[in-house]
Amino acid sequence: MKRMTRFVRPSTAAALAALLVLPAAALSAREARGARCESPGSAAARLQARPAPPAPDVDAAQLMRDVEVLAADDMQGRRVGTPGHARARAYVLSRFEAIGLKPLTDTYEHAFTFTGRGSPAAQEGVNLLGLIRGARQPARVIVITAHYDHIGVRNGEVFNGADDNATGVAALLAVAAHFIRHPAETSLVIAALDAEESGLRGARAFLASGVVAKDAIAMNVNLDMLGRDAQNVLYAAGTHHYPDLKPLLEGAAQPPVDLRLGHDVPGTTAEDWTSASDHAPFHQAGIPFIYFGVEDFEHHHKASDEAATIQREFFAGVVRTIIVAVERLAGHAAGATR
Repeated sequence: MKRMTRFVRPSTAAALAALLVLPAAALSAREARGARCESPGSAAARLQARPAPPAPDVDAAQLMRDVEVLAADDMQGRRVGTPGHARARAYVLSRFEAIGLKPLTDTYEHAFTFTGRGSPAAQEGVNLLGLIRGARQPARVIVITAHYDHIGVRNGEVFNGADDNATGVAALLAVAAHFIRHPAETSLVIAALDAEESGLRGARAFLASGVVAKDAIAMNVNLDMLGRDAQNVLYAAGTHHYPDLKPLLEGAAQPPVDLRLGHDVPGTTAEDWTSASDHAPFHQAGIPFIYFGVEDFEHHHKASDEAATIQREFFAGVVRTIIVAVERLAGHAAGATR
């Protein structure tokens, strides 16, 4: 759709292999394509056979602190290339370190260049990538993404982007903190992506880089706009394209969240989100995705998208829901290799 981004760290794929110490049973391209999903019946049966886990513990106060910092005026709307954007990146890096997240390679920062919308000048973005090694199938990877950039300052007003997408980044950090304490069955790459608002550039750069081989990626879980809905409804998009994932989401909702599947069917009255955010390049590459998000709201891409408008109880429930879903999805991905 746009010019391909150019990743500037081509040697990092080898570093990732060394970090994971990939076993001999790592999937070939053909095996990976065939093993990504169990049948819906077997997935549902495996879930029913397991006792329901306790609701994940989420630090709701830290969630909101992360949103408030990222959506503060001094972040200048986190537009790529601005001092505020650099401050936001430094804050996310500090939180990666504080929760004990290991870098994916020798560094968290993975720079790339791209040509922005409406300008021929090259710009630099920086993806922030961490790794949580899987407990049973470390060679299989779920990439969990949330973009930390936003649209900046317009006509003197700061567009703080509290829900788009400070909530996604705060959730990403909380999910990482949980799985550092309780490792999933597969490895998790925790990816705070850049330049989503410039055309999904960070996601495209991540896939083009080869820093994680595509055949090792079981799926993408993308987090974008999670903090408010008048009816407490959270959507998980993607099961229309990957129906074998549907049973894994049934019963995952944590109070007060009403988890619904949809916004992924072309040609229907409901808006199709298949290409709406950073999960789109994964889908285009044949990698399954689940996109968690809320429907558009009156503050979307407006200066009124402030931290004070986030529904705290709902947001904490959303993060608990995502943790349960990721645990199930990781178990499913690990089981598909047996």
